Amino acid sequence: MFEHSSLRVLSLYEGFFSGGARVLHSTVVSGLHAHGHQQHSALSLYSAVRRETMLQRMEDDPRFLALRAAGVRISTLGRSTDDDHDPRVFTDAEMEVARREATGADVVLSLKEQPLRLANAAGFPDRPVVACLHRSDPENSGAALDDLRTAADSGLLAAAVCCAESTRDAYAAAGVPEHLLKVVPNGIDLTRFHPLRRVRRLALRGSAGIPADATLVAYAARYDAMKNPTLFVAAARQFLERDDSGHVMMCGAGMTRDNTGLTELLDQAFGDRPDLLARVHTLGVRRDMENVYAMADVVALTSAYGEAAPLCLIEGAMSGAVPVTTPVGDSARLVERIGFVTGFDAAEIAETWIEAAARRGELRGALTAARQRFSHVRMLSGYAQVLEQAVRGTGLQVAA
Repeated sequence: MFEHSSLRVLSLYEGFFSGGARVLHSTVVSGLHAHGHQQHSALSLYSAVRRETMLQRMEDDPRFLALRAAGVRISTLGRSTDDDHDPRVFTDAEMEVARREATGADVVLSLKEQPLRLANAAGFPDRPVVACLHRSDPENSGAALDDLRTAADSGLLAAAVCCAESTRDAYAAAGVPEHLLKVVPNGIDLTRFHPLRRVRRLALRGSAGIPADATLVAYAARYDAMKNPTLFVAAARQFLERDDSGHVMMCGAGMTRDNTGLTELLDQAFGDRPDLLARVHTLGVRRDMENVYAMADVVALTSAYGEAAPLCLIEGAMSGAVPVTTPVGDSARLVERIGFVTGFDAAEIAETWIEAAARRGELRGALTAARQRFSHVRMLSGYAQVLEQAVRGTGLQVAA
């Protein structure tokens, strides 16, 4: 039995790199740590991760820097995805680091199911584990889904936080006991994501080379088949042909001309129209997405599968852009009354972007009214409750 002044929580990260789940998890960790009733720390399996051709180092990551600034202690096993090692085998030295970090915690919070291979390993301290799940296609998680089911079968898994109803339903269908699955909807920091005054918005557009009267579509996604960049680029071609004032911004890992895959995709779509391609802005990973969204008229998602409750739709909408999405995960539920849902036809998507931008003023009131629904304050309360229940369910006592 442990008695101390606050609940001690260790988060397991696969690594620190750009992505919505890492953004959200870090918001949860820093928010609960700052509140004072919980003490949070983090252990990252990797200190450097290559994604979409880009090697992302932990110490450069905005989420890592934000957690450190919030007073969250972070350690790492020091791995790099560029190293030649078996990701499922841990050395004695790595296990010693893991034991030290987990021994000082009451509960382990795993960002997605991938780090559970460490929690399941022989020699890892016996602590209740809460997994944070952010997909609607667990079958594409590979061996990590087996790790999740192993943790559930062994009794190690005390709960699994699902960011969307589609996530809960998908993991239940994949064999995770339904009583362990708790839905806590995604939320964002509304002090960061909000509409800007017209003067500030126009200034940002000017500095980015976007005309004041342009129709601007923002796309925030890594270059990955799940995100369906091929469909987005096809829709962008249709959109830019139809709207002479249209511009498109593509943000995320791999969304630069250094990525040969994206370059080939753009050249194929716009090879005969370099004038249209000039209005496609490939920005890569950005640390100021709140400004990108606030500049935009529309925030677009063209994902083919896997999404649950995409942060880009929430962040964009709360910054004043109208969300337009394909029907993946809980996306349609997220944009109900504030945005649009399309099929997977490029022409339909392009026309919907144009309509959404034209109705932006009409939808402003609905976007404002929806803000509290997406507040991270509600999300933090949900996570705190699940963590406290996970510890009490093991018979441990945390003093108030």
